[in-house]
Amino acid sequence: MSELSVNHLLGIKYLNKKDIDLIFETADHFKEVINRPIKKVPSLRDITIANLFFENSTRTRLSFELAEKRLSADVINFSAASSSVKKGETLIDTVNNILSMKVDMVVMRHPNPGAGVFLSKHVDASIVNAGDGAHEHPTQALLDSYSIRERLGEVAGKKVVIVGDILHSRVALSNIFALKLQGAEVKVCGPKTLIPKYIEKLGVEVETNLRKALEWCDIANMLRVQNERMEISYFPSTREYTQQFGVNKKLLDSLNKEIVIMHPGPINRGVEITSDVADSDQAIILDQVQNGVAVRMAVIYLLASKIKR
Repeated sequence: MSELSVNHLLGIKYLNKKDIDLIFETADHFKEVINRPIKKVPSLRDITIANLFFENSTRTRLSFELAEKRLSADVINFSAASSSVKKGETLIDTVNNILSMKVDMVVMRHPNPGAGVFLSKHVDASIVNAGDGAHEHPTQALLDSYSIRERLGEVAGKKVVIVGDILHSRVALSNIFALKLQGAEVKVCGPKTLIPKYIEKLGVEVETNLRKALEWCDIANMLRVQNERMEISYFPSTREYTQQFGVNKKLLDSLNKEIVIMHPGPINRGVEITSDVADSDQAIILDQVQNGVAVRMAVIYLLASKIKR
């Protein structure tokens, strides 16, 4: 059996193309499982997984929890808001206390970039990064690529534009790494203030005109503006942002082709996309959510198979 080249999923930048192919093949198998009447497999009956969320999350946390339970793992959930972290406990102490309960794998979301990498060097468990600050969100990028492959047959050669708040987005960075690794062409589009200075070093072009970007692409991945990560104002007003970078049905229908619309959620309806776009046949937003469970099952299963018993 093939296995992953890594013992942790800390970021897409640590994976190779074979890793992504293996995750997708495994996810295909699990997608069949979750569409059966009995949606569980006993694959990880002897594995205990801790979900550590130091930042708010709905979809990612529920998706991981569901993936773990579908694999029959034992699951413990930890929310920093109601924990001893509030009393000043360090990250390593928190995790070591949890690991002493014989936990095999930790799925962690943390506001600090690199928290997962730091943890992987100090604790004896497999770490899955569920988002670290504005750095990476590897499972989101994997499920996005998986959804593109499902809708369009393959990722290689496709033109993908990522629109919106690139500066604060871990989804954008992980997507750029994943798409480039699989041979897609990538552009980013958004206000200049929300595009990082280093972006072209990643082999990505910048397009500030939304219409031109949409006419070029096969897929548009629409990101929300992350107001919670902004200490200053990056554009004059939400209304002005929507006028320049929001996608509505009229704009989509005026293009000379049909493009696929994606969104990692949560959607700010009426800001980056209107409801008639979000709910249209061109959008694969709910497919992304469904595929997220299969892809996360694949990641957890493949990492668990590398844990030394």
